[in-house]
Amino acid sequence: MTNELVKYGPELDTIPLRKFTPSEMNLFFSIVSRMRQQGTQQVVFPFSKLKELSQYTPTGNTKFIDDISRTYEHLMQLHFGSRSKDGLTREMFVMFTDFEIHGEADDPYVLVSMHKKAVPLVNDLDKWVRYSLEEFSDLNSGYSKTAYRWCKHFRTTGLVKFSIDELFEYFDIPVSYRKRTSNLDSRVLKPIREELSPLFPGFKITKHYSKKRGHKLENIAFTFKREQSVHSEWKKTPYWERQSKVNALKNNAELTDEERDRQMDRIDGFPLGTTHADKQKQQNSKREKNPSKSVDADDLLSRLNDRLSKDF
Repeated sequence: MTNELVKYGPELDTIPLRKFTPSEMNLFFSIVSRMRQQGTQQVVFPFSKLKELSQYTPTGNTKFIDDISRTYEHLMQLHFGSRSKDGLTREMFVMFTDFEIHGEADDPYVLVSMHKKAVPLVNDLDKWVRYSLEEFSDLNSGYSKTAYRWCKHFRTTGLVKFSIDELFEYFDIPVSYRKRTSNLDSRVLKPIREELSPLFPGFKITKHYSKKRGHKLENIAFTFKREQSVHSEWKKTPYWERQSKVNALKNNAELTDEERDRQMDRIDGFPLGTTHADKQKQQNSKREKNPSKSVDADDLLSRLNDRLSKDF
């Protein structure tokens, strides 16, 4: 896969991708990556190219067509538009006016064109969010993908902070997780911490609680080492990228050994659990070669008493 960059206006990150699966997020941002500077003209996406861009793994075209259709159906439910300060003037529109799937063609393709009012989201940007499509597609969790986009949004400050209401809205988190915070930790924050730690050196999630009675969770912050400049991702070599991720993992004290090993598996393309299992085998092998020579505590105390009695 080429080092494709996604670049768009920061307003796009404030729109929750409700009900989008991780695969559908990949498809959506793969399309966005190729709509830049295309205006309202129709853009052709061969199935093969769209699969490559989004790292789509199922091979059957029928399944692929179903996933593309669902992606557009979810896009139709997003609220693009603007409103005046007094709220009296409002406008809404869909991002894509044409979205045609031609699966019967010899070389199947998708035909896409953007609404004229959505063009400013990806063209002639004064401010923008930019990141590697490959990095984004590699993330497994939809929550991690959303957190990744926000961290790239604030890449030069190294701080992203959400009130609890904002977190649940932007990340499309089930309302039930407000009461069961264990689900928020295990299903939302844990995958974010694991998957983003190799990509953002020093990545840390901090919870801030109210000082009032009840100590309710008020906001959550993502902190990481900020980028010194908006350097180009094109200059990164595969070796540099891997080493950067490995160093970020080694230096992140927030991760457990098992979490760190799982991310090493993802970096090297191994099945999850491979690195951790190999380490355990090596440790067991060392124990077998060098059996413990430690003495039982009771036996040691008995020997000490014997020596003391002889001395006296």
